[in-house]
Formats: sequence, structure tokens, C-alpha cells
Amino acid sequence: MIEMRPIGIVHSPFSDTSQVPKGRGAKHDAVGTLELRAEYEDGLRDIEGFSHIYVLWVFDRSDGYELLGQPPTASRPHGVFATRSPRRPNPIGLTVVEVLGREGRSVRVRGVDMLDGTPILDIKPYLSSVPESGLRRGWFDQE
Repeated sequence: MIEMRPIGIVHSPFSDTSQVPKGRGAKHDAVGTLELRAEYEDGLRDIEGFSHIYVLWVFDRSDGYELLGQPPTASRPHGVFATRSPRRPNPIGLTVVEVLGREGRSVRVRGVDMLDGTPILDIKPYLSSVPESGLRRGWFDQE
């Protein structure tokens, strides 16, 4: 059995999934705050030295899963593991956000695509060694 406990929550301008930009070319430039529980504040030490961080979070308002689904901008169904669908066997989300600043146990970020109140599971520094020219975007580049 795997048991996880949220380390904090997201403060976001989005209260409904219809407000979150979706699809190819969607601009994720909304500003929000990652607020950690008080006991995890020391874990943020030196986070402001990174330009970007990964945020692992829970699709806490998603119910059930589908192994195949058709994203709004797709012309055909795709496997859930080839999409960013919230309807997943383990409803875990992953977002890269830009760090704008830190105050105490709160980190101000740009690029949130989560709903207000979303539970945060973890935060990690973004350290990509894949050059832009080496990235492949799978079916996104074929649609």
C-alpha cells in the first residue's frame, strides 16, 4: 500500500477546469502560489535559486479513469499515458512552473494549470538536460 500526504495546496485563479488553457499551443502564464504546510517550510530553503520547478499534485476532483480518451484538440483517441488527461489510474499531475519568488512557506509561480485548492504532493527543481532540438512531442506534432 502506498500512502501519500499532501505537503500543501495551490492557490490558483482557476476554480473550474473550463478556465484552464488546454491543447496544443495553450499559454500557461497564470500566476499562483504554492503554499506548503508549516512543518515543510524548511524544505523550501534555496528554492528561489531555481528558475523553474516541477510540481507534483493530485487531480483531486477527477473521478475514475479511462485508458483511451480523445483530447479536445486531437482528431482521434489516444492512450491515457500519452495525454495529460486528469482521468488516470493514479490521478497525479505534473507541471513545470517558473519561480517568481518566495515568502516564508509560500512560493509565487507562473504557469499554474491546477485548480485553486489542489493538493501538492511534492516539489522538485527543474533540471532538464534534453536540448530543445532533441525533444519529441509524440502525437502532438502529428495533429
